[in-house]
Amino acid sequence: MITIKIQEDDFAHHHLYHQLRQAAPSAGAIVTFTGLVREFSEQGGIQHMELECYPAMAKTTLAKIAEEAVNRWSILGCTVIHRIGKLYAHEQIVFVGTAAQHRQAAFESASYVMDYLKTEAPFWKKEVHSSGAHWVAAKTSDQEARKKWLK
Repeated sequence: MITIKIQEDDFAHHHLYHQLRQAAPSAGAIVTFTGLVREFSEQGGIQHMELECYPAMAKTTLAKIAEEAVNRWSILGCTVIHRIGKLYAHEQIVFVGTAAQHRQAAFESASYVMDYLKTEAPFWKKEVHSSGAHWVAAKTSDQEARKKWLK
């Protein structure tokens, strides 16, 4: 089971976990990750962040990443929720959940999905500060994290 959503509305972590658990009743492990908007960056305090994407393209890319994780680790379920629009510090921005028969597969697949989401999914982030706004550039550290999966 793969669930992919791109939405402006916030999400309820416990609800997504429950859905994943119900969809994968034979799972021995469920790993979840929730990313939050930080209140600071290299440019200083963030007033808010604006996230944009081409929804159909982003959804297709996220589904491909999830399918690759399912095939690579034989996971039983994968949920990816990514928010767009105006988000403030400490708001939830992304949820990744994976269910597997064993914990290592659940941990690795969730990490894989996040690493590829950060480098492959077509989302654009603009940070708004008191001194102005700027688009967030791709990070070398994200590219480096993704390289570990090329083995």
